[in-house]
Amino acid sequence: MSLAEASQIVKQPEVTRDAFLGGRLIVTQPTSGFRAGLDSVLLGAAVSPGGESLLDLGAGVGTAALVALAHDPEITATLVETDADAAALAAANLGANGFAIRAAVTIADVTAPGARRVAGLRADAFGRIIANPPFFEGTPASRRGAAARQMPAAAIDVWVKAAATHAMPGGEAIFIHTAERLRELLDAFAARFGALTVLPLTPREGEPAHRVLVRGVKGSRAPLTLLASRPLHAQKGRGFRPEFEAIFRGEDALHW
Repeated sequence: MSLAEASQIVKQPEVTRDAFLGGRLIVTQPTSGFRAGLDSVLLGAAVSPGGESLLDLGAGVGTAALVALAHDPEITATLVETDADAAALAAANLGANGFAIRAAVTIADVTAPGARRVAGLRADAFGRIIANPPFFEGTPASRRGAAARQMPAAAIDVWVKAAATHAMPGGEAIFIHTAERLRELLDAFAARFGALTVLPLTPREGEPAHRVLVRGVKGSRAPLTLLASRPLHAQKGRGFRPEFEAIFRGEDALHW
């Protein structure tokens, strides 16, 4: 389905317009349901520089891809999203932030190979793949609950398989997810990628990781690297540590 068709048949959601990267990006997103935040910014900022083509699986309203596009003026991007409302907002966000000539949105189910082929997504075609898979399972109505943040191991494997399908040889895939799903992520990545790198993120120094970034390189045989945990916040107060403050203000990327 094209975005033009989708915009004619879907009900437009109530939205907010939120600033990211210190105001460099303005992102329109729904007032309820999933809302892009720190995870999306970290994912976009984690993309290695110099990539010519980026694929964002399950792009939502496009925040992670927008961050990557803002950091690297050389990349082009394809955003894949199954929800027509979110896809329409992603397309609007690309245009509003000046990236329409470097990026496009495709409506397709990430977990359905046939749907991706019909949408024109080619295998072995992208140098960078990013994904922030849902942390939950169930119907969209259940996604608003704070506790509904689970996804079966089989679903994680399907997402990683999709990334491997579309990554070119030597291309990298980067996922961000909850730390409790690290085992499933590693199993899925190790079956299809090499040079795995794991970056645990903790709220504060000495606390358990609550998020993990996992990166793999297609075709590589290099061993796994487990990086030291990085705390997001200063030990006292609500402020971010300097390296993350710079990322969220758009002054630096994530170096890992």
